[in-house]
Amino acid sequence: MSTTADTQTATTLKKSAYHHGDLRAGLIEATRQLVEQNGPDGFSVSDACRLAGVSTAAPYKHFKNKGEMLVAVCVEGMGRLRANMQSAVADIPLGDPRRVTVIGGEYIKYALAEPACFKLKFGGFTDGMDDDALKAAGEAVFDTAKAEVAACIGESEITPIVQQKAFMLWSFVHGLSFILEDKDLAEMGPEIEIEPLLADITRRVLSD
Repeated sequence: MSTTADTQTATTLKKSAYHHGDLRAGLIEATRQLVEQNGPDGFSVSDACRLAGVSTAAPYKHFKNKGEMLVAVCVEGMGRLRANMQSAVADIPLGDPRRVTVIGGEYIKYALAEPACFKLKFGGFTDGMDDDALKAAGEAVFDTAKAEVAACIGESEITPIVQQKAFMLWSFVHGLSFILEDKDLAEMGPEIEIEPLLADITRRVLSD
């Protein structure tokens, strides 16, 4: 059942500056919005076409099926997350632990701002989708964390200890993202301020 909000969103997309060269990007954005509204299983290719304001034949110029559209949403999301991380630390000196805290905060912000797309990537929906771009996009985000950890502990390359510390930090923010997104789970814990908590965890892991 369509809602007033859905109709307004569709109208907004259709009235936006649309050009043939933006077809792929427009379909990915339409898919992303539908995933956020209805979940990964709650939309069809025709829904995405309707929201993007294109014909039902249009997606097949870029995607084989619905699965490829979902993968593209994940790839685009991971790319945007990595860009946000890099932008957020631009004014912080390399090797400063605050950079690690900030990129962890950006990870959580993404998870809370786009919870359905976050779960699309990490909730098993893309299992079995053997896509090199999807794998590379996820690895690029983790590589960003590893590079920051290496700089903080004075390593010139990704050593086993860098890998371990980066994985510990990623495990924390990843788990915290799922907890905060689930209101029932979040209520089980104390009131927390995210940035001080991340700074504390960063300090503990990097100094261990």
